Amino acid sequence: MTSDDTARPAPTSRSVETLSALSPDRTEAVLALLAEAAAADGQQAVSEQGRLRLRGGERPGVAHLLLTLGTELVGYAQLEDTDPVEAPAAELVVRPSQRGHGHGRALGAALLAASGKRLRVWAHGGHPAARHLAQVLGLTLFRELRQMRRPLAGLELPEPVLPEGVTVRTFVPGADDAAWLAVNAAAFAHHPEQGSLTQRDLADRMGEPWFDPEGFFLAERDGALVGFHWTKAHAAERLGEVYVVGVRPGSQGGGLGKALTTIGLRHLAGRGLPTAMLYVDADNKAAVSVYERLGFTTYETDLMYRSES
Repeated sequence: MTSDDTARPAPTSRSVETLSALSPDRTEAVLALLAEAAAADGQQAVSEQGRLRLRGGERPGVAHLLLTLGTELVGYAQLEDTDPVEAPAAELVVRPSQRGHGHGRALGAALLAASGKRLRVWAHGGHPAARHLAQVLGLTLFRELRQMRRPLAGLELPEPVLPEGVTVRTFVPGADDAAWLAVNAAAFAHHPEQGSLTQRDLADRMGEPWFDPEGFFLAERDGALVGFHWTKAHAAERLGEVYVVGVRPGSQGGGLGKALTTIGLRHLAGRGLPTAMLYVDADNKAAVSVYERLGFTTYETDLMYRSES
C-alpha cells in the first residue's frame, strides 16, 4: 500500500474499473506503474505473488482494480479472496506524480466495497503515508512481517548437522513438484499465503529468470521428503534470499530447519552474494530467535492492516 492522501480535491474524471484478468497491454502498463513507484519508494508496493498474478489470465479469487484519469493509469490495486477463513487481502499503489489527490483513498474505498468491508491490506515498508491512509480507511494494525538481513562476506557458520538418517539433495523440476507441494502445504498449514501454493504457483516461479534448482535443497529420510530450503538470488540488488524453509510436521525439533538454513546460506555465499535476506513474522518468536542467532538483524518491516468488520 503506497499512497499520500493529504486531502487535495479529487479530480472529477477519475474512475475505477474492476477486472478478473488483464490484457497484455494493461499488464505491461501496471508493471510499468509498479516499477515507477518502486524506484521512487525504494520498495515494491505489490508482492512477488501479486506481480506473478498479473500474467497468465484469470485466477480464481483474484481481482484487479485500475484507477484512471481519462486514459492515464494512475493507480492499481489487487484483491485476493481465496482464504476460507481470513478476510480478503489487498495491495495498492498510486503513481508517485499523482499522489496527494485522494486516489489512494478512492482505491481503498473500492476495495472495501468489493470485499464487503472485510479487508486486509499490506503496507510494504510501513511508510508513513500508508499508515495515514490505513487510518483514513478505518483499518487497524494486524500483522508485522520483518525483513531481516545479514552479511555473507566472510561467512562463518558451523558445519550443518543433519538429523540421523536425513540426506539432502537438490530439487528436480517435474519429478519433485507434487511431493514438495504436499510438504509445503503441511509445513505451512497455519500460513495461508505460503501453504496454499498450487502447481500453477510453483510453475510461475520456476518460469522466472531467478529460478535455480541448484539452490533448492530437499531433505529426505527413507526416500520421503521431510524438509526443504528454497533460496533465491536477486541479481540486480546483489542479495541472496532465504526464500522459504519448511519442515514437515513430525520432523520438527531435531535441528533440521537450522541445518537446511545453513546449507542454503553457504550456497548463497558461494555464489559471491554479499548479503542475505529473509522474511519472518514478528510474532514468530522462535523463528526470529533462530535467525538472530544466525546473525540476522531487522532491516525493515511490512505492515498489514485490517477492517474491524
